[in-house]
Amino acid sequence: MRDRIALPLIGVLSLAVVLLVAVLLLGHTPGRGGRADVGALPALNAILNATSAACLAGGWVAIRRRRIALHRACMLGAFCVSVLFLVSYVVYHALAGSQPFTGQGWIRPVYFALLISHVVLAAAMVPFVLTTLYRALGADFARHVRLARFTLPVWLYVSVTGVVVYLLLYRLGP
Repeated sequence: MRDRIALPLIGVLSLAVVLLVAVLLLGHTPGRGGRADVGALPALNAILNATSAACLAGGWVAIRRRRIALHRACMLGAFCVSVLFLVSYVVYHALAGSQPFTGQGWIRPVYFALLISHVVLAAAMVPFVLTTLYRALGADFARHVRLARFTLPVWLYVSVTGVVVYLLLYRLGP
């Protein structure tokens, strides 16, 4: 009975998040606040992604060692940090827009392959992360574990590639 309410809500929330990010990236003219107002946010976003990756890895190690409370703390930490990332990401793109990639040569296709896989998987992961968390908080551990075996590695990939995309876009450019 709870699933009949929660899962559609997860679907609507996931769709709203993905559409908001898509509008900001594809169909939005940034505000007039200027880049200086939000110039530190890309670095913060990379730090939040790295923190999420560390929490996810720590949570995986904890559950393998049957340290349930530590696993729960790590995974809730990863979720909270990811929500903070999303807020910061939305604020940055609403005010500053997107930074074009200026790299040339062999790094260009590497960057875009990473970026595309990162963006597509990040969007796809929203309902999976929310459902995995919902099942854990609802003590539906059998279904939680089945979904988490898929969710964790993809979420970890998204977090790590977020840092790599930041480094390529903001630190290795001209």
